[in-house]
Parts: sequence; C-alpha cells; structure tokens
Amino acid sequence: MTTSLNRSTRRRLQQLNQSPSVWEGDRRPLSAQTHELDSNAKGECILWVDGSQGMVRAMDVVPSDSGPEATVRTLLRAMEHPNRPAKPARPQKIVVRDREIQFYLRGVLQELEIAIEYVPDLPLIDELYRGFQEVVDTHTPDLPPQYAQPLRQKAFEIWQTAPWEFIEEHQILSIEINQSDIDTLYASVMGMLGMEYGILLYRSEESLKRFRASVLTDEESTDHLEEAFLKQDCLFLTFERTEEEDEEDEEIIDLADLPVAEIQPSFGNIHPLEGLRSVLYEEEAIAVFIALEALDRFIRDHRRQLSRDFPNLSRRYSIPTHSDQKTQQPPIAVTVSTMPSLAAELEEMTGYEAENDDDLFNAMPMLRSLRDDLIPEDSFLSLGVVSWEMVEYLRQSVTHQQVSPVTQEGDGLPVILVQTSRPKAKTVIEKIQAAEGLKGICFNSGADPFEGDRYDLGILQTNNGEMFLFGEFLEDDPVHAAARQKWNERCKNTKGYCGLIVARGLMGATRGNPQLRDMMALFEARALLPEDLGIGTLQLMPQFD
Repeated sequence: MTTSLNRSTRRRLQQLNQSPSVWEGDRRPLSAQTHELDSNAKGECILWVDGSQGMVRAMDVVPSDSGPEATVRTLLRAMEHPNRPAKPARPQKIVVRDREIQFYLRGVLQELEIAIEYVPDLPLIDELYRGFQEVVDTHTPDLPPQYAQPLRQKAFEIWQTAPWEFIEEHQILSIEINQSDIDTLYASVMGMLGMEYGILLYRSEESLKRFRASVLTDEESTDHLEEAFLKQDCLFLTFERTEEEDEEDEEIIDLADLPVAEIQPSFGNIHPLEGLRSVLYEEEAIAVFIALEALDRFIRDHRRQLSRDFPNLSRRYSIPTHSDQKTQQPPIAVTVSTMPSLAAELEEMTGYEAENDDDLFNAMPMLRSLRDDLIPEDSFLSLGVVSWEMVEYLRQSVTHQQVSPVTQEGDGLPVILVQTSRPKAKTVIEKIQAAEGLKGICFNSGADPFEGDRYDLGILQTNNGEMFLFGEFLEDDPVHAAARQKWNERCKNTKGYCGLIVARGLMGATRGNPQLRDMMALFEARALLPEDLGIGTLQLMPQFD
C-alpha cells in the first residue's frame, strides 16, 4: 500500500519552480569496509543527485530495515531544502534503477508532473560511490582488525586488575620481548593519583628518565609540559569516559568510581618526530598486546608482594601473538621484571619530603599531641554498623585489613566510615599502617571556653601511641547523641570491639553511600574509653604566629 502526500504538501511542492533537469536517485548498502570502521554504520545510503548540474541535492544514511518512505523523505528534502548551492526546485524527470522504487514513487508523486523512469545504470551515482569506496579503502583504522578485539578485551582485563591501586608511576617494570624492532619496553602505571589511568610502554630507559626530568624542571608551564609530553617515545593504553561530561559540570569524576560500562580504552603512540598518534599499526599492536598480556599475568601472580612494597621480582611467560591463523606464529617468550633501583632513582628525582597536606582537616588545636593530619577535610564521616556477614566478606576481599577477636553478637560490628577519594583513602591507610595499625577508637570531651560550646571529639589511637582527630560533634546535637547511644550499646555487645572502614568514591555516584567495591580497608580495634587515653577534657587554645 502506498502512502499519499497530503494536499497541503502537494500544493506546496507544486508551487516550486520546475527545472528541466533529470535527477538520479538510489539507495545502497554501506560497504563492508565501512562496517569495520564504524560498528554503528549498519544501514543504507540514500542519494538524490541532479544529473544536469552534477551535484548532490540530498543524502541520508538510514537503517537497513527502514521502508520506502525514507527514500521519499530524502527526495522531498532534495526539492525543498537541497544542499547548497542548489536552490529549491521540482525536477522534470527522475530516473531510478529499482523497479519497486519506481512504482512506489509513481504512486506518491501523483499530480506533481514528474516523470519517473527506470534505467539499468546510474553513472553519476556510480561515480560517487566509487569515490566513497576510495576514501574507505585509504582510511587507516585505529587498530588492525585482527588485533582490535583482543586488545580491547585485554585492556578491560587490565582495568579489572587495577595495578594502579598498589603500583606507583615511578615503580617501573621491564618487559623483555626481543621481537621485530622491540627489545624491551618499560612500563609505567598511571592512576594512583586518581587523575589519569593507563599504561605507558617506553621504548627506552632514556626516554622515561628524560621525560620525568623535563617535567620536574618546570611544572608550572603548560607549554613546557606539552612539549615534554610530545617528546616521549612510548606506546600507550589509556582509559577514558565513554561519554563526555557536560561542559557546565565542573565536578571532577574519578574514573575508578564509574561502572565498567562507562569506561573505554584508547591506544596510541608518542614519538618526538611523529608526535601523538591515536593509531597502532600491526607491529605496534602485536608489541602492545604481548606487553599487556605479560604485564597482567605478572601483576596477578605477584599482587600480594607488590601491594606491600616493590621487591626485586622476575618471571618468564609464553605469550601467543593472536596473528592471522594462516600465518600463525609460535608463542613468544617474554620476561617481566621489577626495577627497584630505577624506581628509587626516579623517586629521588622528585625531591619529595613528607609534610602535612594543606587540604587535610584543619581541626581546632585542642592539644598539641592530638594530630589532625589523618582524615581529609572533605571526607564523608558516619557512625554506623555493618552486619557480621559483611564483616566476613570484607575480611576476605579488602586488600588492607586488621582483624580482631571480636564477639559476634548483636546486629553487627559498630564502625566509623570514612569515605574520601581513592588517592586520599590510600594515604589514610598507609599512615595507619606506618603507625603500626589502629589500637582503638574513642570519643573524648572537648570544650571551647570562648564560645561556651562543648564537643564530642572522635579520636583514633594508633599502636605507636599517636592520636588523630577524625571528627568534632556538638554534644547537644540530637542526631549525634542518638548515634553515640547506639554506638555504645553495640560496643557492649561486641565486648568492646569496633572498626574503621576506609572507602573511596567521594566524587562518584556512591558519594555518601559507598558500596562493597568502594571499601578499601577494614581496621578492627578496641572501643576505648576517655580514661584509656588519659587526656581529660580538651580545651580550645588560641594559636599565634
């Protein structure tokens, strides 16, 4: 059944100037090569061309299952709103090479005085499609077709392994391949700072050292940093968000807080003479796949050792190349090794000295021995409870844990939850571990004699005797008072045990409600009484420069 134009549309088209030209029209599938370049390009191209003037009046790409109405829609646009410099017009004759389209158009275009004829060939459209094909044939894909899927799959495996959770950028691993033009690649893991995630595979130690030295000489100059970046000699894998953020949304999102579906890998090459190239050619793709496969295996094999420090480790692997089955190559022997000496050298180049972070919680200086440099200022804090089932899960799943002989009675383990960004959470965990672990959690009285306020001060005591302020709560706050009452009751049920959970995801979708995957550490400790600390009521004292 043919759908007819309504009367107002016919009248509008009849008012167009009718030119003596002949238009060619056709609808053809997109080429197989185009499908390889763009997985979304699964459809057909509709073209309407003015054969007399040799110009394309309208073109559309439509789904393959769309009906003949799509061809008419493109034709009407070619008449009323053609591509420039063509002007609106009605053709005298239309030629098509499809009988069905011819009969369909005859039914639709009645009363428009347009002749519609069938011809076996459309020379002008044939020439246009040959031009399209030449463009497709000369286009270089981002990844060689035979390596695109294996590389992307390996990238997501790296993302799940998350080596940046325990390997810092200066902790370099060598990957000896000894194939083609590549002897050894030097892998630098990006992501511990929570800004950019990926793997840089330097072709030489010299390039790696030169880049880091260059960046450290002038960290404030954007032009200098860009020049230093482009002078690197490396292959890379980086991770990006699948959808661009709204330009008006200035909130910085840590990719690690997003679901995997919103992450996409990118590959490329940087060279001083080539600059940045987001394309890998076949030999480069082979090298990157082999390097990532070997690196992923090594990190999985030595995760616990690498989580504690950066020891001298080495292991040999046999890696398949995933090359064309017709020219299948034998597996390649690859050796992955840590480079502690180089890591120490690179760390020394930074000249880093530990000091208090200005962004950390600036609490009231109640007492000189009470430190305020552990819990970041912008952290989300809460007093609550986790079920005993979750306690068992966390004991088995989190990388950092401190287990106690707690009595599992009541509704669960009373906990203080600290949620911050992943890099800051890692810093909190490292400071507690450096202080020999968490001894206990206490609420101690505090007073501000100047304003007359009284506070309930949350204090963490570590096993080396240090005390850290984690929160100040007004004693007369009814919400806090109710939470403290439940805290005390639950601590009685556990015979005086509680816990501290450190979680990431402050800037992500789980802000204020961290999920199990966000929890990075569980420290089980004693619920201390103020008498255990022996510091009495802390008084706010003025400080003078």
